[in-house]
Amino acid sequence: MKALFPNVAETRGVVVRVSVSFLPEQSEPERGRWFWAYHVRIENESTATIQLLTRHWVITDGRGARHSVEGEGVVGEQPVIAPGGSFDYVSGCPLATPTGAMQGSYHMIAEDGSAFDVDIPRFTLIAPAVGA
Repeated sequence: MKALFPNVAETRGVVVRVSVSFLPEQSEPERGRWFWAYHVRIENESTATIQLLTRHWVITDGRGARHSVEGEGVVGEQPVIAPGGSFDYVSGCPLATPTGAMQGSYHMIAEDGSAFDVDIPRFTLIAPAVGA
């Protein structure tokens, strides 16, 4: 699992794993645009059913500029994850630099009504070096 998802964070029995891939076919370096896909797996190792309500991302480009993104759910869903269950999704991130990083949190609610934030591990966005 570590090889597939090298970036891992755990909060209150909820494990968030992330893997990232550079997408050269969607990148246009000559126009200052690089694009990555990231695959997130949220695993519920707690004893309560949980629901992901909102997301908050902090995206930092190679120049250190930070951009905050907040919204409801992920990929148009607010998944409910039973104990022992997981939810996977893939999304993407364009940057104006060939390097950067992302990190953030999900706001969850448990079946007892308690709300809590779950950390999304920091992961780097690095385009492969281009040959001269």
